[in-house]
Amino acid sequence: MENEFQMDDSEEDQRLPHHREPKEFIPVDKLTELGVISWRLNPDNWENCENLKRIREARGYSYVDICDVCPEKLPNYETKIKSFFEEHLHTDEEIRYCLEGSGYFDVRDQNDQWIRIALKKGGMIVLPAGMYHRFTLDTDNYIKAMRLFVGDPVWTPYNRPHDHLPARKEFLAKLLKSEGENQAVEGF
Repeated sequence: MENEFQMDDSEEDQRLPHHREPKEFIPVDKLTELGVISWRLNPDNWENCENLKRIREARGYSYVDICDVCPEKLPNYETKIKSFFEEHLHTDEEIRYCLEGSGYFDVRDQNDQWIRIALKKGGMIVLPAGMYHRFTLDTDNYIKAMRLFVGDPVWTPYNRPHDHLPARKEFLAKLLKSEGENQAVEGF
């Protein structure tokens, strides 16, 4: 991830960057606190990438497929891209590795504000189960992404609100725990 920032509330084309004015970039540490994990890998030789193999083994990613998201290659493109941009969560991690092209993942911070994460060629991202998010292409209208799963793939998005799901409750509990660990007590 090279470019993470607070988003504006504009209703303009979702594929535009949507920076706030003035621009508010987000340090990677903030995303780590939210449970987002990322790596930079070599997408030109992914079949033989030792780092990818190590990540898959360590995290148990046994299922892989590759998806081209663009008007020419994705059936029902308009419907799919709209559904990707609906705010939702999954009961499992969402793992994407950008082999070509680029796009944006938007995630909610502790204050329910959107953070936009630019995913570019070579970037691999893991969004934790229970985190509200959405995806869109950028203005280049193309991404070739590897999708990874632990076990059989589960594609079910739960559009907001689904706060009653165990995955959401576990995500919020981890978030509160990490916030508590990072706060200093006044007077000590």
